Amino acid sequence: MSLFDENLIEQGIVAEENKNKHTTAKEKMKERQIEAEKILLGNLPDARALISAKEAAIGITYQQSIRTSWKPPRYLKRKPDTYFDRVRRRKKIDAEGENIVPICKTFEQMKLPKCFIRYLKKKGIVEPTPIQQQGIPILLSGRDLIGISYTGSGKTLTFTIPLVMMAMEQERLLPFNKGEGPYGLIIVPSRELAKQTYDGLLENFKIFNDYGYPFPKMNVVLCMGGIPSHQMNQDLMRGVHVVVATPGRLMDSLSKKKFNLLSCRYLVLDEADRMVDMGFEDDVRTILSYFKSQRQTVLFSATMPRKIQEFAKSALVDPLTVNVGRAGAASMLITQQVFYAREDMKIRQVLLCIEQTPPPVLIFAEKQTNVDDVYEYLLLKGVEVAAIHGGKDMADRLQAVDAFKSKKKDVLVATDVASKGLDFPKIEHVINYDMPEDIENYIHRIGRTGRGSHKGRATALINEKCDTAVLLDLRAILREGKQDIPKFLNEWADDIAGEDFKNEHLLDADQESDSKGCSYCGGLGHRTTGCPKLASVKNRQAREIGLSRDFLRTEGGF
Repeated sequence: MSLFDENLIEQGIVAEENKNKHTTAKEKMKERQIEAEKILLGNLPDARALISAKEAAIGITYQQSIRTSWKPPRYLKRKPDTYFDRVRRRKKIDAEGENIVPICKTFEQMKLPKCFIRYLKKKGIVEPTPIQQQGIPILLSGRDLIGISYTGSGKTLTFTIPLVMMAMEQERLLPFNKGEGPYGLIIVPSRELAKQTYDGLLENFKIFNDYGYPFPKMNVVLCMGGIPSHQMNQDLMRGVHVVVATPGRLMDSLSKKKFNLLSCRYLVLDEADRMVDMGFEDDVRTILSYFKSQRQTVLFSATMPRKIQEFAKSALVDPLTVNVGRAGAASMLITQQVFYAREDMKIRQVLLCIEQTPPPVLIFAEKQTNVDDVYEYLLLKGVEVAAIHGGKDMADRLQAVDAFKSKKKDVLVATDVASKGLDFPKIEHVINYDMPEDIENYIHRIGRTGRGSHKGRATALINEKCDTAVLLDLRAILREGKQDIPKFLNEWADDIAGEDFKNEHLLDADQESDSKGCSYCGGLGHRTTGCPKLASVKNRQAREIGLSRDFLRTEGGF
């Protein structure tokens, strides 16, 4: 062997040793970061069980789910578990828990009444969506459920169909007298979503009320602010089977004993993670104190980070978690676009975006003043436009939503009150005039289009004023959906991203994804230590105990 060959071998050995040292140091750094994030999440004081104070004080725990009369068809029960596992993999359904209920691929397998199946087919719902195929049988069997699925996948129908069936069965066995009920309670974060859910249940009950025998007469009540209370009181006096409510008005009604939850056995928290984010967690816990016995609890949302799932499971009895796709992922039917827009030119660019597609178009803005500015500008340009935000009266908000749904208005400008759960018919285009404070709101916003099997388009106008963590998450969402990423967004994200996120496809199937992104909010573009939502939570906690907002100080002074 020549001296030259020996030098090459020695250089190769040194290079390999340096590479191993660098890899080992990087792995140790990642391990320390993951450990620090676990400590950070473990120190959060808001991970209390979602149960009433009485249940927590007495130590009441329920070991078994509520029993129902529904059973899956015998030929499905005879099939092996491997068959259902193959079906779930093919439909991208991830089900966690013990004794998972068999999946039903048709409404006939779910044993729904024929008149109701005919009604669904008239509405164009020929077969259930993946979340319905797994979620409806679980709920009909009495199991507690955490349901997570992309926007527009039929989550509302998933929890309303079992509620309607079980409420009718209860009415036939032991009819409610005047002033009794409800059997089911649905809690939602916004008034618009409450009205939409109420209208859907009214339509479902009308099918059975019009059909007559053997189906009993059913009643549903809307409990929210902005509507006359005497109307609700009259409906309650007739006996009620289902109440759809917002937390504030529900707490007021229960405290004034307008109705009670003595016979309530079915509780739904729709957009559950959003209610926690909006500060309704203590209100929901207070509402739970009015329950006097075990209930079937259902939590649904399109975005539910693992941290929220874990704390929610503490309130459920032998729960099952059904996840269609990734929690917090955008629908693949939506074409996402991102444009740079200077702050002073943004309002003009909105008009150009509107002209790209036919109506209806939905525009989201972060502040009420921005909604009013865009609304007035489009009015001057001759656009048929309506606007809603929290500063408007309830009657004006409902009137604007109805005008937009009936296509009397081509454009609706709104804050995030219209982003959570509302189902608008065939929205062609969603425009983000402002980027929201976290990526979850972005997912909910663009989820107003691309619903069911319809395709849609979403446009985001961004500039240097956008939150850096949101920009990183936005790039990750675009990568996940195989969307075009503009060059300026890539450059910005590379400048502000850490080494773990730079030029990296975060959702590669070959990579371990549990340690990717933020485990608190579910964002893929930042770590837990840089989470804006977690920072706002800690800021709020600091204000409550009188500390400063600076969490980077290490000297421990005041």
